[in-house]
Amino acid sequence: MRVSAPAGPSGAVRLDRAPGQTETTPATEAETGRATAASPPWITLLWNCDCHTFDQVATQLMKAIGCSHDDAMAIAWRVHNNGKAVVWVGPRVECERIARILAEIGLRVSVTES
Repeated sequence: MRVSAPAGPSGAVRLDRAPGQTETTPATEAETGRATAASPPWITLLWNCDCHTFDQVATQLMKAIGCSHDDAMAIAWRVHNNGKAVVWVGPRVECERIARILAEIGLRVSVTES
């Protein structure tokens, strides 16, 4: 197949076929009218309790979400001062995995749809 000069003011390119070549077009699927939206994110919440030290909470946060010690302490302070803090936002499966890790030491956690 060879390309000839642009045809027309739109800048469209005209393709010339050699004798014996056929034109092919990509197969497309008809629209079904159904939207394919991503599922809404889920939230892992950590609730305040007076039964764990800041270091215990921070250590478990580092294990659960892979954050630094400083970030984990900042989350622990938010939990302490506000009564709760969002620890993770993402797919439900990931939020539930993180909640299980936090709950291993008896931390109060919940997973909700945002």
